[in-house]
Amino acid sequence: MEDSITNEKEINLEPSRSDYVASAAKSALGMVPFAGSLLSEIAGSVIPNQRIERIVKFAESLQRKLEILEESVIRSNLTNENFTDLVEESLIQASKSLSDDRRDYISSLVVNSISSGDIEYFESKHLLRILGEINDIEVIWLRAYLDPCYGRDDDFTKKHEHILEPIAAHMGSSQSEFDKSTLQKSYKEHLTALGLLEKEYDMDTSSRGVKLKTKQFKIAPLGRLLLRELGFKSELLS
Repeated sequence: MEDSITNEKEINLEPSRSDYVASAAKSALGMVPFAGSLLSEIAGSVIPNQRIERIVKFAESLQRKLEILEESVIRSNLTNENFTDLVEESLIQASKSLSDDRRDYISSLVVNSISSGDIEYFESKHLLRILGEINDIEVIWLRAYLDPCYGRDDDFTKKHEHILEPIAAHMGSSQSEFDKSTLQKSYKEHLTALGLLEKEYDMDTSSRGVKLKTKQFKIAPLGRLLLRELGFKSELLS
């Protein structure tokens, strides 16, 4: 009985795993000048151990963007609960991010929430949650619809042509082509369901009665707003 009590005390005296995680997160973030210290206090409680490296990369991206702002302006927002709530959500999403592009989107949204007077912090958090519901491929499709002539031979299309190349499956198509066509359609339907794209319709009178047939997709105002807050630059966003 006495031994079991002793063992229990010994176990309780050992640092918990979360203590090690918090310490490692703070240490890694401490290497990033300002943004690292800004994030380190929140990081220990919300970041799983294996995702710390992603958060450090996010902090580096955030640091580059914060350099255009006055430090006093940033610190003045630290007492705003809506801002700290936004930062915590950004940390959670950044810890799950698999690409530098995604981390850049998140850091742009956070910085724009500080520098822009048009969007409130709770509205930025809403946009961040929407971003969390779409993948990197869907972001590319959304950006493609920003320009009605997205199929033209520009740098963006060239960079992402393996994603944006239309796939129209037909009776002679392979299963792989059918699958890819189905996925392309699902990306657009998902963006539409979130209010980021809109459908334009044609009247179909080929059968009995009149039916609406989807003609094409176009970007919605919410889609433009999200792209602007994610840091995409275009005269079409203003």
